[in-house]
Amino acid sequence: MFDEAESGPSFDRIDEWERGFAERAAQAKALAERTARLSATVRSADGLVEVTVGPNGQVTELRLDEEIRRQSAAKTAQQILSTMRAAQQALLRQVGEVTAETVGTASATGKAVLAGLSAQLNVDDEEEPRS
Repeated sequence: MFDEAESGPSFDRIDEWERGFAERAAQAKALAERTARLSATVRSADGLVEVTVGPNGQVTELRLDEEIRRQSAAKTAQQILSTMRAAQQALLRQVGEVTAETVGTASATGKAVLAGLSAQLNVDDEEEPRS
């Protein structure tokens, strides 16, 4: 026979797990919503190049100052790429902050989000952007 007195702790444990799952799901939803609105803008040290990246690190805006015409195309290309990488690094830091505030960077979800974005962007968060 089924003894309800003995099952009390089991039901409590199931309820606790359910609450934990619901809480983690709400945190993950908040993380997704907040990161979807992120962007990062970085300007090159000389101010000639400005790059904005969206929530997935894709370039959403590129601005070149008219003075850019006074330098070689190779230097311009290098500046665009390095400024883009700096913007992606800035985005990764923002995602890290939002992750820490929502699910925590030590959680499985937090680690997966940060590792996934780092791999997608192929950036090293230790490099300092030139802004």
